[in-house]
Amino acid sequence: MALRPIVFFLLATTLAMAAGGRGLGAPASADTPATEPGTGPAPMLPEPETPWLPVVKVAEAVGWSAGEAPTPATGFIVTPFARNLDHPRWLYVLPNGDVLVAETNAPAKPDDADSGGLRGWFMRRMMEKAGAAVPSADRITLLRDRDGDGQAEVQETFVDGLHSPFGMALVGERFFVANADAIVEFAYTPDTTRLVGAPRRLAALPAGRNHHWTKSLVASKDGRTLYVGVGSNSNIGENGMEEEHQRAAILAVDTTTGASRVFASGLRNPVGLAWNPESGELWTAVNERDELGNDLVPDYMTSVRQGEFFGWPYSYFGPHVDTRVEPQRPDLVAAARVPDYALGAHTASLGLAFYDGTRFPERFRGGAFIGQHGSWNRKPPAGYRVVFVPFRGGRPSGDLEPVLTGFLGEDGEARGRPVGVAVAADGALLVADDVGNIVWRMTPALR
Repeated sequence: MALRPIVFFLLATTLAMAAGGRGLGAPASADTPATEPGTGPAPMLPEPETPWLPVVKVAEAVGWSAGEAPTPATGFIVTPFARNLDHPRWLYVLPNGDVLVAETNAPAKPDDADSGGLRGWFMRRMMEKAGAAVPSADRITLLRDRDGDGQAEVQETFVDGLHSPFGMALVGERFFVANADAIVEFAYTPDTTRLVGAPRRLAALPAGRNHHWTKSLVASKDGRTLYVGVGSNSNIGENGMEEEHQRAAILAVDTTTGASRVFASGLRNPVGLAWNPESGELWTAVNERDELGNDLVPDYMTSVRQGEFFGWPYSYFGPHVDTRVEPQRPDLVAAARVPDYALGAHTASLGLAFYDGTRFPERFRGGAFIGQHGSWNRKPPAGYRVVFVPFRGGRPSGDLEPVLTGFLGEDGEARGRPVGVAVAADGALLVADDVGNIVWRMTPALR
């Protein structure tokens, strides 16, 4: 990164910290009209901005006070499914209804040149304020609701001693975990509350600097392939494209041999991965690039097919060229596919789950829930909520709708930050909140 962006980043960060993160105004209600700028299949994109001072606005993480909870949409209620977790980020529902939660955070970055000096100090301060600097518990915890009352009576360590675990997938009696640096495999016994035995390393994953460290995971229907979301090692390739080998991509890993290949590329940070229940297509939620203004570039969700390229770092939302990137690649820009659905700029859209239950009203069937972790570089802030996008015929069919809000208080402080979302065996929606250290459970009010 050039000297000028570093200097101005540090100055902007200092001013934001001094401001204390207050005065942001009230969050949108869960019943806010759905149409929002920067969302939908054909968002209006403004001209890029390159301000002298990059925008830095960090919501201080304070957690929930007694009796507080997020605000659900009309007709729904939300209750804690499990409390007192340690930075819960990702969820996975086992066939027997048990819920697994990855309690995890970024690994240490001893090889990251940006981790030292003034810039590294400011970055650490910013992460501390946002609640993102806690040590990783390196653990997956099992939650079991024995009596069906909507609260997990069992909360036990399923496996620990991992390395910033994130994605999980069960294939038969093989349980896979995507650590920050590798996919590992354990033998699984149905209904067990703890894995026994040492893991087997299936495949290495890109690690090192880990500008984006999470590695999401989903298995193919036949269990022969694991699809892995791997984020970029930079914002726009400023650390050199040699560091982006098999990054900003979804990898396909053979569950027998461990051989990996790039399935789709040009995806800056593909986190949520899910199968569309109607079309059978793989979909992903992607975090886009920074420092082009408040309203660029929209995060998005999209279907993904073998060999597709989505533009990063050379362009965004199809043919929109990022002139900051050198050298330019007009050949790749010409091949860039336009994503299916924009989710708003800087929302940090992470979790993705299609609703395949029957507990929610009919209009939710087959639609997608997205956990938006929340911005750190936008005024006013964006995200800090769970949203829903209706689908029909396997395609998005309407406006984005906020369904769980209130994570950002009127004082501008973050009570919580939603990350992973999952549909429970009983049809409830589960939401991992890594600041509140809670898994929330949302259901219709009358059922």
